[in-house]
Amino acid sequence: MIAVIQRVTQASVTIDNQIKGQIGTGFLVLLGVTHTDTQEDVAWLSKKIVGMRIFGDAEGKMNLDLAAVDGNVLLISQFTLHANTKKGNRPSFIEAARPDVAIPLYEAMIAQLSADLGKSIQTGEFGADMKVLLLNDGPVTIIIDSKNRI
Repeated sequence: MIAVIQRVTQASVTIDNQIKGQIGTGFLVLLGVTHTDTQEDVAWLSKKIVGMRIFGDAEGKMNLDLAAVDGNVLLISQFTLHANTKKGNRPSFIEAARPDVAIPLYEAMIAQLSADLGKSIQTGEFGADMKVLLLNDGPVTIIIDSKNRI
């Protein structure tokens, strides 16, 4: 499971010209699920995301987590994070999980992030054509792969 975490001052996702989810200060998280991911990946990655200390403290050091800044999460599924670009110019998405595997894990991540954060999170819609708007703060972007824990 791959997560691209972007520290934002605001972010939103629009589907069919309707805002589906939006946040102020927090994390925009793009989530890619592969066919070998499990509930263990969900639990580990959620705790990692919620505990990520990348907000500035009084001295300007990245030392605060989401809870410390009353931050929110906007979670967007993005299978293209598992693109293989080794051959040619057309990416292969063979490593991205099929919907029958990806949807339950995406929904599990929504529930796990909400539980770990202690409040509801905002989301996109799995498989939809989404327009994501964000104001990256910093810019700060962190990539975490649950398969690279060690």
